[in-house]
This record gives sequence, C-alpha cells and structure tokens, in this order.
Amino acid sequence: MTSTADKAALLDSLHVPGTPLIVTNVWDALSAHAVAGAAGVKAIASASHSVANTRGFEDGEGMNFEQALAAATSIIDAVDLPVTIDFERGYTRNLAKLRDNVTRLMQAGAAGINFEDSTGLETTPLTPLADQEERIRTIRGAADALGIPLVINARVDSLVRGGDWDDALTRANAYLAAGASVIFMLGLGDEAAVEKAIAGVDGRVSTISGPKSVPLTRLAELGISRVSFGPYTLGLALASLQNAAAHLTALGEYPKELGFEYSLEDARRMAPLVEDHHEEV
Repeated sequence: MTSTADKAALLDSLHVPGTPLIVTNVWDALSAHAVAGAAGVKAIASASHSVANTRGFEDGEGMNFEQALAAATSIIDAVDLPVTIDFERGYTRNLAKLRDNVTRLMQAGAAGINFEDSTGLETTPLTPLADQEERIRTIRGAADALGIPLVINARVDSLVRGGDWDDALTRANAYLAAGASVIFMLGLGDEAAVEKAIAGVDGRVSTISGPKSVPLTRLAELGISRVSFGPYTLGLALASLQNAAAHLTALGEYPKELGFEYSLEDARRMAPLVEDHHEEV
C-alpha cells in the first residue's frame, strides 16, 4: 500500500464484529516500530495519554496541536502499517480550525482517529450532542475532500461522565449518522455492559481493556469490533523496565530481553523534544 486512502480502507475493513482488531497502543516511533514487528499485528494506534506523558505533558490536550502533530507524524513515519491517531478533542473548538487540523493529520498519513465527546470541563463534561454531530460531520467532510475513507473511532463518554445508557446510545447512533465509522464506548466494564452496547448501537463497537476487563476471547464472542489498551501498554513497558532494574540491581541473571535490538535509524525517527507549550484556540 502506498496511499493513505488505501491504508484507511484497510483499517476500516479490519473492524469486524466477532473478529476484533487488536491494537496495542504506542507512544513514539520506537514503540510503534516494536509493535509493528510483532507477529499478527495489522495496525498501529497511538494513545494520547502515553504520547503526552512521555513528553512531559498531561493528557487531555496538554500538548498543543503542533506538538501533537509532530508526535503523530513520527509514529506514522516509523511504520508501513495503517496508523490511527488518538486525536482527543481535535485541539480546538472552532470548526474551521478542526477541519484544518484533521486535514493536516491526514496529509501526514493518518488512516484513522479517535475523537472524543468530552470537554475537559467539570461543569459541562460532555459536548452538546448537536455540536458533536457537527464536529464529526466536519471531520468526515475534510476526509471526503481528500478522498480518504478516514476511520473515525467516535468516543462516547456518557457512562463515565455522569450520563446514562439512554444518552450513551443516543449519542452513539447520532455519531454514526454524522459520519463516524466505529463507536468507542467507555464504561463497558462487564459482559452485560458489552452486550447492551452491541445491542443498542447501530454499528460497530470498540472498547478499551485492562487487566480486570472482560477477556479478549469473550469480547470477540460478544461481537466487539476493536480492542485497544490506551495508556496501559505504557504502564506495561514501565513495569517491565522497573522489574528489570530491581532484578539487575540485585545481581540477577541478565534477562534475555536485554538483548532486544533496535536500530539507530529507528531512534532518529523519534520526534524532537517538544518546546514551549501554548494554548490552541
């Protein structure tokens, strides 16, 4: 595949209910390169939380758009697989700027995005439904203008931000009608919740999993289309590093993973350190 459009079409085709796309989230070029080299991996997904934290920023658009774009580009350029970028809230509330931001992200090679409906505000934690529909339509319009079937993984935060099932399902189906490809429903903590989401959403459903989540094999049986792990994969890597440090400090045997090789070329692909932060409007 040579075009972003081809990669986006492939990414979309990998979201199959019952045979879910598994994306092991990454945070930079080296982690993307490592995951892409694992057997069976078909696509790469960033995690905004990990991307921000490894660069010294908080999640929730702690980085500005230019910084986020540089980080995304380093990940995209490191691999040949389709890459979906955690785009948070688009790094703006302005529709014209949103269209420009997502256009530049696709021009950098992004085949998909996560796009959330939270606001980051305690008083109004969720974007009004009509506004979020328009924001998704704006993104779809930008993708159509470039001829890219961008995979929009539309996040629904209702269940974790004070809403209820009626609101969550209303939002999910409205987002699909506005142009979303998949619904990323937060708050699916048990089998009953997964079943309710799949039954109530008029399209494909993705979820995030961790050590206490419904097992992957069961999620597949229930009909989930995509599973990601968000910042938990960075935690996995850091825990492995910390355990290795304790083991080596205690004069233990050399772990075989100490011999894992990566090239200088891979390292050079990493984004430069981000500079001073400023707010986007």
